[in-house]
This record gives sequence, structure tokens and C-alpha cells, in this order.
Amino acid sequence: MNTAAIYHRPDSEYAYLYTENLIHLRLRTARADCFSVSLVYGDPYQLNEKDWYKTTTPIKKILTTDLYDYWEIAITVPYRRLSYAFIITGYDNTSVFFTEHGTLPVNDFNLSMENNYFRMPYLHEIDRFKAPEWVKKTVWYQIFPERFSNGDSTNDPKDVLPWNSKNHPGRQDFYGGDLQGILNNLDYLVDLGINGIYLCPIFSAKSNHKYDTTDYFTIDPTFGDKKILKNLIDECHKRGIKIMLDAVFNHLGDCSEQWLDVIQNGEKSQFKDWFHIHSFPVQYEITNDFEHSENKNYDTFAFTPHMPKLNTANTEVQNYILSIAKYWIQEFDIDAWRLDVANEVDHHLWRQFAEVCHGLKKDFYILGEVWHSSQSWLQGDEFTAVMNYPFTDSIKAYFIDKTITLDRFVSNLNSQLMLYRKQTNQVMLNTIDSHDTPRLLTLTKGNKQLMKQIFAFLYLQQGVPCLYYGDEIGIDGGMDPDCRKCMIWDPKKQDLEMLEFTKQLIKLRHENQMIISDGVLNWAEIDSLSGTLVFERSLVEDKLIGIFNTGHDHIFSPLSGELLLSNLSSIKDNNLIIGPEGFAIIRV
Repeated sequence: MNTAAIYHRPDSEYAYLYTENLIHLRLRTARADCFSVSLVYGDPYQLNEKDWYKTTTPIKKILTTDLYDYWEIAITVPYRRLSYAFIITGYDNTSVFFTEHGTLPVNDFNLSMENNYFRMPYLHEIDRFKAPEWVKKTVWYQIFPERFSNGDSTNDPKDVLPWNSKNHPGRQDFYGGDLQGILNNLDYLVDLGINGIYLCPIFSAKSNHKYDTTDYFTIDPTFGDKKILKNLIDECHKRGIKIMLDAVFNHLGDCSEQWLDVIQNGEKSQFKDWFHIHSFPVQYEITNDFEHSENKNYDTFAFTPHMPKLNTANTEVQNYILSIAKYWIQEFDIDAWRLDVANEVDHHLWRQFAEVCHGLKKDFYILGEVWHSSQSWLQGDEFTAVMNYPFTDSIKAYFIDKTITLDRFVSNLNSQLMLYRKQTNQVMLNTIDSHDTPRLLTLTKGNKQLMKQIFAFLYLQQGVPCLYYGDEIGIDGGMDPDCRKCMIWDPKKQDLEMLEFTKQLIKLRHENQMIISDGVLNWAEIDSLSGTLVFERSLVEDKLIGIFNTGHDHIFSPLSGELLLSNLSSIKDNNLIIGPEGFAIIRV
């Protein structure tokens, strides 16, 4: 037995309170190394009184990666206290008692020693990671406001271009999209099945993307005003649509009041400690790239001189940011914050931020933009979830780039799931493309059948799907700014077949959300030779089965239930015949 691979950590994603009374415990062992794992557990004050160490409960292996097997069990305890350890048996017929102190021989002496056990001293409900129930039921729609719809030409920016007048928008182009345009098209979103809108920044800023904010308390005048925003949010809520605003508190724009004061007054500026400035006056060397500079004497986002980094350890900056968080919840009843460049801001601020938001609205959703593993932000006292880029990057690496094998693909997904608590996985935001990446249709080189297969796979995963505006009608686009094309509203220029497919897929997601969010995952078939990928999600007596052909030849599968949605497939003699890039989704 490879005892060095055995791992468990209390009070983490390996041991946590899932619901008010249900505890989840996980254990990691080396892949294909252990035959069985059992749990020994009970109340810490009753170890010898009840002799509970003489009773074991088998634990089920739930997921496997290229290196490890993961085991999990859900238990309840009568007194909200828990002592526990594991008995592990390997395929070599050796057994060990895995404890707080590592591996020990399995005998009554070791089993009866109270200090050998892992502890959960008291399960405080206030410490439990709580994810809002409504988020699991949401299908998000990301809108880049400047490019969605121009509903009010009176607030158009200077030098506005005619809508969709360029095949490839420039980095500093303006087309006049605004909040009124979104309001005018709410019925379109309802018809699509959307019940959550994720708005890229709408606050005052110089750029078209608005991530260079100058005033967080003002709507950019080219988008409208607070009255129209209030109307938009009210109308969304009437339709059952949640609203998530996007903000970047890592930096300000260089046209903000605070930074302009620093430029004017230098070391005497009242805002000099709001930023990370190394000397005065602030300066940088211009390059041929507007977004890049050399030899700055102040910290910024990346290397752009136009986004000076905030010093979030400064009390005045903290109070400023927290007042912004409060304002838009109290005055406009927003449902969520999406936090840009969240991983470059200190944890201390985010804990304060979460406390403020949840104090005003208990079921508030806080989504962080983090492009890598995110355990330190997802302990329950900072973010509710992050944008699940590593998860969706694996989807692109397998389905599109073909840079990983099917076995490695499944391993990557399982590894991601094991990084977090179940309630965290249920609300992670899964998006294939966004304002920061090439669009899916471009990534697939115009292959709409592959695009459908990827969407179908994504919408069957734990976490909540997010559709980037226009993907549903076949908009393409390369890397930013090309991925920020104007929305197409002329039905003659829309891909109406893709639109109908997207509606069906979103409908399927809503109707089967509980199985997808709460069901137990089983990878039923992973065949790298044929490219056959079959997985099941089971909840009580219901089962959802996804069959995906990622190979080059047709595959065959018995039709064992109700066919909910399929593509590039047919039925013959009650058997499914699925072509390359096809799929079938069945409910049993």
C-alpha cells in the first residue's frame, strides 16, 4: 500500500458540514491501490463508554484521477461533535488505521486511544459554507453592455459608430449599447430561458469595457442613469431574473478623481496612500501598445498605465469599497457581485466585503474572477464561487484542441471537483467563452455541431452555466476586442437553428436541475479508442445519462429511457446510433 498518498484534512473540503445536519468526509488514496475504506466514528466523549471504535462503516469510492482515488461518506451525528478515523485495506491485503498521527496498526489499543482521532469539536451552523439555493437554479447570460443593444440614441458617446458597421471592432470603438437596450430585450431573454443577467461594468469610465472605473457611484452616462438601472432591475425581478453587477476593486481608472489628484498634487495628494506609488511624480514610458507601458513607478493591473492598483490595506480604501458594495445592494437590490481581478486583492478586504453583503442580503452571491485553483477564497467567509476556468479549460483542451486524452480529461474534471466542497461545486460559474476569450464558434473553427456538443456537455455539469451574449445566434469572434462584436438582432442574419437548440438545452437544464446539481456522478464509460464518453447523474430513483461521441466513427447504445435531447443521432430497433460530434441525453 502506498501510504504516502493517503491524505485527509479536517475543516476543509475533506471534512465539512454540507447541510445543517449532514457531514461530508473525504479521503484520498493512491489510484487503484486500496480495496476498501471504512470509517470509525462517534462522539469524542463516548469513545470508551459506547465502544464505538468497534463499529466500522464502509465508505464508497466516488471519483478517480490519474494519480488518486477519492472516497466519500455522508453522516449525521446526534450531538454536533465528531471524532473519526479511517481503516484502509490495500489490494496487497495490508490494513492500516489512518489517524490524526498518520498510519498505525489496526488493533484495539490504537482504536481506543482518543487522541488518535481527527476532530470536529463542534459543528457550528454559523461556520457552515452556505451557497444560495437560487444560484443552483440559474442559467446566466453575460452581457457586454456597449455591444448588446442601442436602446437610446440620445446618450450615445461621441464618435459613435453605426451598429455592426465593422466585421471586427477596434479596441476603442463605441457603438452605443446601453441599459435601455437591455430593458427593451428582456422578453427575448425570458423566451431563451435566462433567469440571471451578468452585466459587465456599467459604472463611469473612459473605455468601452468600463473596467477602468472613474466613479463607482455613477452609471456611465453613455449607458443611461440610475433611474433606468432601477427600472431594469425591477423589471428583471418581476420576470424572475437575478442581476449580477461586475466591479473591479483591484484598481481604478487613470481618469478617476483620486488618481487625477495624485497626478496634480504628487506626494501632497490626500489620495497618495490609496495606491502603490514608489516615487513622485508618477510616470511611465509610453509604448506602441495603449495597454502596455515600461518603467512605471507605481503598481497597476498588468502593465497598463491606465489602471493604477488600489492599496486595499488602506482603511480609507477599504471603507470606500465597502460603501460601494452596500450602496448598490441597499438602493438597487442587486443579487450578486462579480469581482474582477479578485485574486490580486487581499483576503482581509474580501472577508469584510462578504460580511457586508451577506449582512444586507443573506442569499447574496459573490463571484470572484480567479483563473486558477481557489481554495483560499472558498472557505465560506469570502466568495461564494469563482469563474470555473480550469474546469472549462479542460473541456476546450479535449473537445477542441485535442491536447489531452479522454482519460486525462475526466481526470482533470474529477480533480477540480475534489478541490471544493459540494455546495461550492454546485454554484461555480461555468462559461466556455466571455469578453476575455475568443468565442466558442471561432474556437471550433465554425464547427456548429461541435459547438452544440460542447454546450450540451457543459450544461450537464455541476455548477451553473453562463451563456455569452450572441453565442446562441452564431456570433463568432477572436480574442478581445474581436469577441465583443455587436449583437445581431436581424432574424435573417441570426442562426435560428442554433437559437432553437440553445432554448431546448436551457429548458432541459431547468427541468433537470436538481439531478444535475445534487445527483451522484458516475463515469459509466470512458473509452479512449472509440471516443465514447458516458456519464450518469443519479438522485434517489431518477437518473440522467449523457452519451457523447468524441471519436471518428458511429457509436451504438441501447435507448434505456426517455430521450430528452440529441444531435447527430438516430434510433434503430430501440438502439441509439450517435455520429461523431453527436450526443444523446436520456432520463431514466
